[in-house]
Amino acid sequence: MDKKTFVERATFGDRSLYRLEDLAELAGVSISTVSRALNDSDLVSERTKARIRQIAQTHNYAGRLRDKLDPVRPTSRTISAVIPPPQGRDQRISDPFLLDLLGGLADQMIERDCDLLISHVMPSDLDGMLSLLSSGRSDGLIFLGQSTVHEDLNSLADRGVPFVVWGARLPNQKYCTVGSDNLKGGHRATSHLIRLGRRRIAFIGDVEPPELRLRFDGYKQALEDAGIAFDPDLVRPAHFSLESAMEAVESLLESGTEFDGVVAASDLIAIGAVRGLMKSGMHVPEDVSVVGYDDVRMAAYSSPALTTISQDVGKAGRLLVSKLLRILDGQGVRSELLPTELIVRESCGA
Repeated sequence: MDKKTFVERATFGDRSLYRLEDLAELAGVSISTVSRALNDSDLVSERTKARIRQIAQTHNYAGRLRDKLDPVRPTSRTISAVIPPPQGRDQRISDPFLLDLLGGLADQMIERDCDLLISHVMPSDLDGMLSLLSSGRSDGLIFLGQSTVHEDLNSLADRGVPFVVWGARLPNQKYCTVGSDNLKGGHRATSHLIRLGRRRIAFIGDVEPPELRLRFDGYKQALEDAGIAFDPDLVRPAHFSLESAMEAVESLLESGTEFDGVVAASDLIAIGAVRGLMKSGMHVPEDVSVVGYDDVRMAAYSSPALTTISQDVGKAGRLLVSKLLRILDGQGVRSELLPTELIVRESCGA
């Protein structure tokens, strides 16, 4: 980048428009080295820290440097939680599971003296993702899902951007993920209904996001293991809302497709499915057994109380924050797969 471009970027009234990647280019180092230097990491030499801070001050980079140089303000890190699409389109911040996961993150950040920023507007390309960090507002990123941006996340990892992802393990993955065993969870939910004698089991949910696709794969695997033929007519898409799930149930009933069980991709979808069934005059679990996924807090208090697959969001929050902080300190991390648990309540009959 030439000097003229830097000058044009640097001046906008009294605001600095310099980004971490600009400082990295000026200093001839990686973005992660600049981030570590501004966070006073022991993995960066004092000479390099001083040079990077001097460049940042010379070019009026505000970002996190101001925190480090102001003796009145406490030294802490700011982490951004980012919600990728299509979850960002359909899974609103008010979604119960997302709130539980954000709560787990927030609890851990309080213990680690970190601030939490939430971004529900996911950039559509790689440059936009880079700007989330290089704007200087955040030291690192936690993506709450992979959605369709897996390759962009790989590109971020290639550039040394500090981030971790709540999500699934995918082929050729270059970044660290923390996630539940969704394949086994989907298998466990379906197998429970099969043990209860259900044979016409529907799957309701969006199968595009990687985590939900694995739940769907587990559903199909359980059917195969029990010698039950997979019927695509029993699959209905539904987004993360009660209304969408009720529409999916209505579609099933209107099609005349017989079913005696439902595996839902989330608890919110399961509760919507129960409402749709009861609105149509059917009884849960007498006519149709329903199993959800997530074990959000409202699952135990729905009517009937929801049988579901539990994910440990408290442990997930601890791991996501600790792994990101280790990355910021220049340490190696590995992906983590968390176990799931079947929570049996009233909606399946046993």
